Amino acid sequence: MGLTADLHALAGGALIGLAAAIALVGNGWIAGVSGIVGRAFVPGGRAFRVPFLIGLIGTGVIAAWIAPSAFGAPVRGLPMLAVAGLLVGVGTSVANGCTSGHGICGLARFSMRSVVATVAFMATGAATVFIVRHML
Repeated sequence: MGLTADLHALAGGALIGLAAAIALVGNGWIAGVSGIVGRAFVPGGRAFRVPFLIGLIGTGVIAAWIAPSAFGAPVRGLPMLAVAGLLVGVGTSVANGCTSGHGICGLARFSMRSVVATVAFMATGAATVFIVRHML
């Protein structure tokens, strides 16, 4: 990676950390996206969650509009994305959280459960990339 890409990654990581800190300090909530999505439409849970999700999606839309080349073309079709989404949903249920909840918020709180979950997420992701690129 070049210096510009490194700085973009650093700035993005800092903003993710800042958002997680604001969610925890300001509202007492863990900024785990799967939990936020899962509770976004439950009465009483909308005040923070819906604006958070709108910001998350809106930022992606704006970034894709400003710098579409940063995203590239999809590497798989809709059926594969649907299967991947289903597997991610099952995984977040089994792990009681997602990469943002465990990997960002849990690790920052020194949660051993989050360490185990994050290692499992990363190992599974690496194995999946290997299988998709070399065996399919």
